[in-house]
Amino acid sequence: MKRSIAFASLVGVVLMSGISAGAETLRLEKIKYGDMNSWVTRTVGESRVIGGNKRTIYEIGPNTTIAGENKAYVPLGGSPWGTSNVYAHVSGIHKGSNAVYPDVRSGADRCAKLTSKIETLKVLGLINLDVMVSGSIFLGRMIEPITSTKNPYSKMEMGVPYTKCPKALVFDYKVDMPEELTRTKATGFGGKKTLPGRDAAVVFVFLQRRWEDAQGNIHAKRVATGGERFKVGSGWKNGHQIPLHYGDYSSQPGYQKWLKLLPKERSYYARNSKGKMVPVVEEGWDSADATPTHVIVMMSAGSGEAYVGSEGLTLYVDNVAFGF
Repeated sequence: MKRSIAFASLVGVVLMSGISAGAETLRLEKIKYGDMNSWVTRTVGESRVIGGNKRTIYEIGPNTTIAGENKAYVPLGGSPWGTSNVYAHVSGIHKGSNAVYPDVRSGADRCAKLTSKIETLKVLGLINLDVMVSGSIFLGRMIEPITSTKNPYSKMEMGVPYTKCPKALVFDYKVDMPEELTRTKATGFGGKKTLPGRDAAVVFVFLQRRWEDAQGNIHAKRVATGGERFKVGSGWKNGHQIPLHYGDYSSQPGYQKWLKLLPKERSYYARNSKGKMVPVVEEGWDSADATPTHVIVMMSAGSGEAYVGSEGLTLYVDNVAFGF
């Protein structure tokens, strides 16, 4: 398997000390800003018809404050991270949503706090609209302003250029899990619905080999796959590893069906060479020694179904790196 191809410049790496993986020691390459110690702070002024509040929204990037309000965010400082925090402008109404926060881990050390919560929109004090949001961070960017709740994946540019073949995704984490064994579905329309079953926090990583055809469509094959769901609370676990499985994961021991190839209707999106956001259609498993072109990393306080979650479920993450 190829291990020596240069790491793409969009991600950027800082060498960290190795950690022990049983009998094996992994060399770690931290993803830029993966120590979660620096954050961008910005403000959204919400429309008067929904209260006229000022909302603080955080992004992972250099320590800075963006002056001015209601501006679509473009990642700063070469940050490869996007978040589910957004500025929305729907039907003339300005709204901010924040479910990812910087949190103090100890002393000056910070981490990312991702939480599932209900965002309530009260129009003129009369109409209540509830939306379930699950705090998520991912490699890529959110395309702002958000103008509708339709097809949420089309608002996310998912994945960044990457050509190495790591053995694992490595990170520190902690989970706060609510006691209720239910989930809530709230899309903003039709009220809230209670569903059975507790949600799970989730982390997954995909390596893809992508290419674009003459019409601007983006195709992909899955080079490697890894993921884990967290369904119980825990204290901090440092240096946790999610191993990557190369080639056809569906034929390997321990295959998890939720990590299958993405169906076309649930494809993630990326910007093509013409500047248009298009779905990235996974067409099959790639060979185990294929060279990837992109990496997808997602960490979320929800299992991935849009507008569904367990209120209060919180995932803390820190020191995100690739292990070799």
